[in-house]
Amino acid sequence: MASTPSDNILSIPGTPPVSTPSLAASSSYESLRGTDTPIVIDNGATTLRWGFATSETPICQPNTITKYKERKTNRPLLLFGEAVEVEGGAKAQARTPWEGDVLLNFDALENALDYVFLNLGIDTETITHPVLMSERIATPSHSRSLTSELMFELYSVPSLTYCVDSLMALYQNNLPAPSKSYSADGLVVSLNTASTSVIPVLGGRGIMNQAKRIPWSTSQSYDYLLRLIQLKYPAFPTRITSSHSTWIFQNICEFSPDYITLLRTLRDPLQLRAYERVIQFPFSAPVESEKTEEELARIAERRKEQGRRLQEMAAKQRMEKLLQKENDLAYLTTLKENKGALRKAEWLSRLESEGFEDENSLDDTIKRLDISVKKARRKEVEGEDVTEEPAFPLADVPDDQLDEEGLKEKRRQRLMKAGFEARMRARREKEREKAQREDEARRENEERERDLRGWAARVRAEHEAAMEKLKDRKRRRAALSDRKSATAQARMKTIASLASETPTGKKRRKGNGEDTFGANDDDWAIYRKINTTAASSDEEDDLTHLQILETKLLQHDPSFTAQDTYSALATQRSALVEAFRPHYDETDVAGQCRIHLSVERWRVCEPWFNPAMAGVDTAGLGEVLESVLGAFSEQEKAQLAGNVFLTGAPAQIPGLRPRLHATLRPILDPDVPIHIVQAADVGLDAWRGMRAFANADRGEVMKYGVTKLEYEEWGGERIKQWWGGNWNWAV
Repeated sequence: MASTPSDNILSIPGTPPVSTPSLAASSSYESLRGTDTPIVIDNGATTLRWGFATSETPICQPNTITKYKERKTNRPLLLFGEAVEVEGGAKAQARTPWEGDVLLNFDALENALDYVFLNLGIDTETITHPVLMSERIATPSHSRSLTSELMFELYSVPSLTYCVDSLMALYQNNLPAPSKSYSADGLVVSLNTASTSVIPVLGGRGIMNQAKRIPWSTSQSYDYLLRLIQLKYPAFPTRITSSHSTWIFQNICEFSPDYITLLRTLRDPLQLRAYERVIQFPFSAPVESEKTEEELARIAERRKEQGRRLQEMAAKQRMEKLLQKENDLAYLTTLKENKGALRKAEWLSRLESEGFEDENSLDDTIKRLDISVKKARRKEVEGEDVTEEPAFPLADVPDDQLDEEGLKEKRRQRLMKAGFEARMRARREKEREKAQREDEARRENEERERDLRGWAARVRAEHEAAMEKLKDRKRRRAALSDRKSATAQARMKTIASLASETPTGKKRRKGNGEDTFGANDDDWAIYRKINTTAASSDEEDDLTHLQILETKLLQHDPSFTAQDTYSALATQRSALVEAFRPHYDETDVAGQCRIHLSVERWRVCEPWFNPAMAGVDTAGLGEVLESVLGAFSEQEKAQLAGNVFLTGAPAQIPGLRPRLHATLRPILDPDVPIHIVQAADVGLDAWRGMRAFANADRGEVMKYGVTKLEYEEWGGERIKQWWGGNWNWAV
C-alpha cells in the first residue's frame, strides 16, 4: 500500500496516572457566613460547575458518581467527579444524574449536591444562601419538581432561581452597561451533550414558544462514530471503546460546508488519501531472536531431512494405493470377462456376492478405477531413467518348490515386479501424452506463426471461458451459503429427491424397468452439485489449464500482462476501496493496529443537519432554523441573523460556523447580513452569565426566584416567568 504521511497519523493517548483526589474545603466561607451571597450551580450533563457569586471562576468536576467498596478496610465509599477515575471497577459502575437530556437520577443528583456544599465549606445544618441553578430548555415538570424538592426539603434553601444555560451564556457575551437594561437580540444555537436547541431572543427576552430542539448532539455522535469504526474494522485486534471514539471525534471530526460536494471530491482515491487521518493504536512489536549462521544451517538441514522423509513416506503410500487400485481393476476386469461363461442367474449372484447391485454398478466402478489409475500413473516417477529391467527369478516359480524363506522372497519380488510394471506403464503413458502434446504444440506454433492475432483471440476466448467457469463455481458456493437463495433451495430439493424412498410408479417401469443411473459420466455430477464443502473434482484440472493458457499469452501476446491473469484479477481491489481501507501485510503489526478515517470525519457531524443518516426521525438543524425564522417578520429576521450565537462545548467543532452560514444564506433575503458569533468560553459562559446576573442586582434574583413559601404553595414544578428562564409551568 502507499505510505501514509506522518502528519496524518495520530496516536491514541494512553491512560494517564490518576492521583488520589482530596476534598479541599473553601477557605473563604467564613467571610460569607451569614450573608446572602448566591450560590451558582451549572448542572451540566457532562460537567458540574459551582461556586459563590463572588468567585471569578467556578469549581468544575465531571458530573458522575459511583459507589465503591474499599478493598483494604471493606468500607463502602461514595466517589464523585475525578475520584471515579481512581478505581477501574468503580468507573464501570459510574452513574450521572442525567439520562440523555433529561434529569432523572435524583439519588445521584443528591450525592453531587452534597459534594458541592461540602466543597464550598458550608458546615451549617441548612443552606442559607440563595441558589441559581441551570436547567435545559423545556425541562419536564417531573425533573424540576424533584430538584425543587431536594433544594427546599433537604437543604432548606431560601430561594431557588432556574436559569436556561444558553440564555445565560448569551447574557454573559452581551452584558449591558451598568445604567442600561439588558436588551440583546440574537438566535441562540445551543449544542449540549444530548440535544441541540434553537432559541430566538428579542429585546433580551427568550421567545420560548418559538424555540425548537432536536435529539442529536455529541453523545449520539460518539456512539455513531464508534459504530462506523466497528463496521469498517470488524476484526480489529484492539478493543475500541467509547472513550476512544470520544477522543477521535474531538481531534479529527469537523463539519463540511457542503457534504455532497465533499463526497464528489472524495471519489478520487488520491483526494481520499489526502483527506484521511490515521489513528495508531498501541501495539507490541514481536521479539525475534537472532540465530547464528550455524544454527540457521542446522535448522535448514533438519527441515530438508524431514521433507525428504515425508516425500519418501508419501511416495510409498502412493505406490501402495496405486498397486491396490491396479489389482482391483485387474480383478474386476477379469470378472466382467467371465460373464459369458456363466448363466444369468449365476452372473447376478456373483455380482451380488461381490457387492454390486447390477452390471451397471460394475461398469461404473471399473470406469472410475481406470480414470484414477491413469491419473496416478501420470504423477509417478516423472523423469526417472531405467536402463534395464531388474531380474525377479522367483516371481514365476511354483510355491511347492520353495521353502518358507523362498515364499517370502517370492512375495517381495512379485510386489517389486508389480511396482516396476506400473512405473513402465506410467512411463509409456507419459511418453504417449508427451508426443501428443508436442504434436499439439507444433500445430499451435504453426497457427501462431501464420495468424498471431487470430491465435491470440482464440486463446483469450478460452482464457475467458475458463475464468468464467471458476467464477461460476465461486458464485455458486456464495449462493449456497444463503439458505434462502434459489441455488440453496434447488440443492435441498435434489437432496430430498435422492433421499426419497417412494418406489417408481408402474407407468414409468413399463417403458424401461432398468435403472441406468451412472451409465453417463454426467450422472455423477449430482453428488458434486449437492456437496458444498468439498471442491469440484474438475477444479484442479481447470486451474492447471488456466495457468497453461496464461503462460502462453504472457509469452506471445504483448497486450496480455500479469494484471490480466486470474490470480491478479481475483485479488484485485479497486483503488477507491484500497484508499478507503488500506490493506496491510500480516507481518506489519503497526499497520494492523491502525484505523483510517476519511469520509467518517465529516459523516459523524452531518446528522446535525441530516439526522436521517444516523436513523433518527427528526428535522435537521437547517430545517429547524428555517422554521424558527419563519415565525418572525423580515425586520425581526434581520435582528436575529445579525447575532447567531453558538454556545455549548460542541460549538468548537471546526467548520460549524461556515456550515451554518451556508445553511442560513438560502433562508434569508440576499441583502440580510449574517453574523455568527461563538461564545467567548463555551464551557464556562453559562455559569459566568448566572454569576453576572446574580451580582448585577440581588433584588432581581429574589424577584425571579421561588421562595420556600411559594414552593409550598405552588408545588415543585412551578417557577416564575422571566427573560432568562423557561416558560413551561411558569407563573
